[in-house]
Amino acid sequence: MANSIEVLNHAADNIRILAAASVEKAKSGHPGGAMGGADFINVLYSEYLNYDPQNPTWVGRDRFYLDPGHMAPMLYSQLALIGKYSLEELAQLRQWGSPTTGHPEFEVARGVENTSGPLGQGHTFAVGAAIAAKFLAAQTGNPTFAKETIYAYISDGGVQEEISQGAARVAGVLGLDNLIMFYDSNDIQLSTETAEVMNEDTAAKYRALGWEVIEINGNDAAEIRKAIEAAKAVVGKPTLIIGKCIMGKGALKADGSSYERNCKTHGAPLGGDAFTNTVKNLGGDPENPFQIFDDVKELYAKRAEELKAICAARYAEEAEWAAANPEKAAAQADWFANKAPQIDWSKVEQKANDATRNASAACLSALAEQVPNMICASADLSNSDKTDGFLKKTKAMTKDDFSGAFFQAGVAELTMACCCIGMALHGGVIPACGTFFVFSDYMKPAVRMAALMELPVKFIWTHDAFRVGEDGPTHEPVEQEAQIRLMEKLKNHKGHNSTLVLRPADAKETTEAWALAMANTATPTALILSRQNITDLPEGNDYSQAAKGAYIVAGSDENADVILVASGSEVSTLVAGAELLRKDGVKCRIVSVPSEGLFRSQCACYQEEVLPAGVKKFGLTAGLPVNLQGLVPVHEGKVWGLESFGFSAPYKVLDEKLGFTAENVYNQVKAML
Repeated sequence: MANSIEVLNHAADNIRILAAASVEKAKSGHPGGAMGGADFINVLYSEYLNYDPQNPTWVGRDRFYLDPGHMAPMLYSQLALIGKYSLEELAQLRQWGSPTTGHPEFEVARGVENTSGPLGQGHTFAVGAAIAAKFLAAQTGNPTFAKETIYAYISDGGVQEEISQGAARVAGVLGLDNLIMFYDSNDIQLSTETAEVMNEDTAAKYRALGWEVIEINGNDAAEIRKAIEAAKAVVGKPTLIIGKCIMGKGALKADGSSYERNCKTHGAPLGGDAFTNTVKNLGGDPENPFQIFDDVKELYAKRAEELKAICAARYAEEAEWAAANPEKAAAQADWFANKAPQIDWSKVEQKANDATRNASAACLSALAEQVPNMICASADLSNSDKTDGFLKKTKAMTKDDFSGAFFQAGVAELTMACCCIGMALHGGVIPACGTFFVFSDYMKPAVRMAALMELPVKFIWTHDAFRVGEDGPTHEPVEQEAQIRLMEKLKNHKGHNSTLVLRPADAKETTEAWALAMANTATPTALILSRQNITDLPEGNDYSQAAKGAYIVAGSDENADVILVASGSEVSTLVAGAELLRKDGVKCRIVSVPSEGLFRSQCACYQEEVLPAGVKKFGLTAGLPVNLQGLVPVHEGKVWGLESFGFSAPYKVLDEKLGFTAENVYNQVKAML
């Protein structure tokens, strides 16, 4: 029997009280949106969201992705009703050491499926998760993945963020009928009313992008229930439920007048008498607002019993599948345990003196054959960023066929990155995505979120320097390497480098870089790759040392007069420069530094062994000099880098004009010694 509307309304009011009280106690936060969205999230959790209260990581669970992270008080209050947060923790909103952070942070055990805050990213994660569920259903045959529903919650701000169009386009093209998104359309923003900045027909836009659209009163439990039922019945397209909600529903001002639909409730506590009047109006006790009503306890106790039966049936179904498919079941367990895949890298054959993007293609080809839970994506550049090495061994996903493992994202780098993050959040999938390095600018907010959530997404960035050549400065990354290497220096909350950044020196070092990337299950990895061919490092080079982040290249001299330091294609230029220097009797050590972050993680003794203090050093980088200044102190030498935007010309001409030649290495070092 369906729950009574009266109980549902009472539960929603309970959420409103808890949310408002949390913000009031914290003296900061966002009560208005939380109060308006309470009806939807309560109906969802009390009647539709399937999860196991005893097993929060159950692979077949429905997932709820919150986009407007400022509505954290709504999510925490809802999760308190199902026992994931205590009332005492709600009262510690935004305080040091509290799990109720100002914006939700990824913690599945607590029921938080994603870190949210940057508007637009959260619901794009949901799109990626929906893709992952479809993909896993096709790869494994496990019926549980076909029964998942991915729910997303978006706001006016999220709809305005440009990424929302990319997310909507992708979901529509792929026909993600396992995705239901609620749009909290309350017409109020932080500083103004929505009408001042937005006059689009959102329903028409989403219909044009291939979505089913249902428009309802977002504060009416009966309409919400009917809309979710209808959405779950839709086949072949995602569903958007547009709920017209009331910002600050139930709120009263100090004088007892309505405080609803007011911008002031968006980002500040109700305050004083307004808070007191509001809690009373919603049926709570202003002196003790952190309470769960008895009938609300009963509502969720009933749901817990329903979930036991639902989960029991699903587990039985999964067990039957596992018994019939033991190898697939074992593989699936490893995938969701986030185990690094076993890869036979000897299968990778690299061509001599090749571009590292081509070398990456060779690695991706092997990965496509050996890692069945890997999805590779490209932002319409697969034949140029060479992710087609992966594509040639599989096929692109389509609306009616998710058996392929390639995601064609279109020209939408941020959307692609966030979809890949969503795949990782879902679990069971290893996502990778490629584009030109200069377009990493579009992706930086997503990289930061992947780092914050410690998700092992692989970012493949090619065309790594001014040697893009004739395309000119718009396509020539200069400052981008410095930007992403800051993520190596930034620690995550576990104290580890937040991102692994690798710029390999030649084709064989690229294989090592990919091996490191696939072994890294704890953080995102960035691979920075060349467009142009690169001369191989000297014969006998021990590429396994790349795992230490920096190492001495084969052929280096003992008791060197100067240490030459670089990453990527500049290492081979140093090798050529060293040949000229040796003719003058200058002893040279060449050091390849694919990852300064990894190098700084080594013991001090190793760092001193590779880059001993007191020896002259010369660094060469196609990016900003700051890339190497931490390795080449000013009192010990100099760094030759690029200190301006690039120029349009053939890359060999640019090498000459900009001083990236063996001759300039010789001249600079001789002047320094």
